[in-house]
Formats: sequence, structure tokens, C-alpha cells
Amino acid sequence: MGAGSSSPIPITARLGEAYGYDLIGDIHGCAQTLARLLEMMGYKKIRGVYRHASRQAIFLGDVVDRGPRIREALHLVRTMVEQGSAQMILGNHEFNAMSYCTPIAPGASEYLRAHTPAAARQIAETLQQFSRYPHEWRAFMDWFASLPLFLEIAHPVTHQVFRAVHACWDQSLIDQHRARYGDGRIDWAFVERSSCKGSLEARTRMRLTGGIDLPLPDGEEMVSSDGYVRHAFRTKFWVPDAKTYGQLLFQPDPLPEHIATADIAAEHRSQMVCYDQQQPPLFVGHYWLTGSPRPIAPNLACLDYSAVKFGRLVAYRMDGEAQLQQDKFVWVYVDP
Repeated sequence: MGAGSSSPIPITARLGEAYGYDLIGDIHGCAQTLARLLEMMGYKKIRGVYRHASRQAIFLGDVVDRGPRIREALHLVRTMVEQGSAQMILGNHEFNAMSYCTPIAPGASEYLRAHTPAAARQIAETLQQFSRYPHEWRAFMDWFASLPLFLEIAHPVTHQVFRAVHACWDQSLIDQHRARYGDGRIDWAFVERSSCKGSLEARTRMRLTGGIDLPLPDGEEMVSSDGYVRHAFRTKFWVPDAKTYGQLLFQPDPLPEHIATADIAAEHRSQMVCYDQQQPPLFVGHYWLTGSPRPIAPNLACLDYSAVKFGRLVAYRMDGEAQLQQDKFVWVYVDP
């Protein structure tokens, strides 16, 4: 078990209020590890719900897939959200699950997400663990469709705004989403439209839950550490001065040297998004980092430290600061 320290605001909140926030990275079915992390941060299970006297948890998505206790993790998280002790945003795995399990039309044999071998492999553990609970799984998917893609919260004491999104904050797409949907939430119509290539919903879903992936040139491919064959790589969205692909890379698996040292092509540079250091603090998951948790920019933290791969389940204890602090990260190790 590892930890940092926080400086809790000495106020006791009424139920449903929060004077501090604990942002938690990708869980991927590690329910027991999540319970340990919550208890380490002072949450207590009261009448079946984890609660804190003055804080609220914010889950950054990707609760499903891969891990040993997906169903238990979903029940724990949804109960906290419904009882006001947590919020949750959607990750790409929740979105992929909804699309994989939704026919393109009633009774159709094709689905919003094609049933390719790679897609089937990704969701296999989730469907197996819900095989005896189909009505529960349907209810969870309906719940996913009610959740937001992003959050923007003003701390009630310091009034400092902070943000949460699963993979990438793209202000232009977020502004367009708000204009159409009112806030960060989606609905089933959004899910269906997001399967239409080029639609606003498709672009928003891919950018906010999947980040910016750039293709490997000339049909090249690489095998990731988790065994997937990939034709693209994940990139940073906060380095406007990057000149080579290696300077953009944001994943544990390295690029082939001849790609890493190549200059960024104009067509790829046009896809880049810059989250500069003048923006409010931002929390993301998605990128399965390794090593000791720390800010990746003064106002940016990734909280996915490969929990399901026997890494760490990581949280950041946000108390309204404008610049992130290394000693506000806390975590528990995941035992093999």
C-alpha cells in the first residue's frame, strides 16, 4: 500500500454535500482493491454504501472489462452514485459495451459496435460475469447511458474549477456537446448517433473517451504489452511544441525508432489539441501508466496506473488547489 497526504478542509458536510473530492482512476473489475482504497481514504460502508463525512468520490470511467469482479465493482460504484457519495463519467469501455450489446435496429443481427474478435475479447470477461444476470446487465447499460462524458466542478470553498474526462479535454467538442445536450450527459440517441462515422457524437465520443490516436505509417503494426495488435498509438494533448512522434507518445509501449524520431506530419499536427497550463486542473484515466503517481503537468493528472495489470489503483485528493501536488496522490497496490 502506498499513499500521499491530504489537507482536509475542517468542515463536516451534510449528506450529499462535499468539501473535498477523491478522483479515482480506471478500476476494470478490481472491486476488492477499490474497497481497500476507499477505506484507506476514510470512506466507511454504511447500510451497504461507501460514504465519507465531507468528501465525494469521482470515478473516471472504465469500471468494466478485464478484471475478476466487474459485477461487484459496478454495484459498488452505482450505489455510491445513486446515494450521492460519488459521481462517475463514462470511459471508452462502458461506451464500447453499450455499442457492442445494442443492435443497429430492433431484431437486427448487426450491432452498433461490430462483433470483431478484438471487440469480443475486450468485453468477454464482462459478459461472462453477467451471464447469469442478463437483466442486471441491461439495467447497467441503461445507467451508463444516463452518465456524463465530462464534469466541470467549482470547489465550494476555494471556488477553483477543476475538470474530469476519461481521455482528452477538447474544448471545441465540449462546447458543441453542451449546446446540443445542455451539459455533459448523453442518452441512447447519442449512443446510436455515435456509430455514424463523422457525426458530432462520433467525434465527441472518440476524442473524450479515447483521446487522440495517430496511425502508424505505411500499414505498420505493433503488439502492445497486453497482446493487442495495434495500428495506432496514443498521444499527449498538452505539448504544443512537440516536433517528433516520440515527443507525442503517451503509452508504455515504445514506438519503433524510425517512427519516434520522424517529424510530425502536417495532417497529424492539425489533429492535435493543446490543453495549456492556464486551464483549470484536469483529471483523466485511460492511459495505463507505470511508476510512481505524479502530475504530468502542473494542472494535469492521469490516474490510470494499470490496476488490472497488478499495478496500482490511484486516487487524487482534490481540495480546491490550482496547481496539483504530488503528495495528494494516494494508491493501493493490486496483488497478483
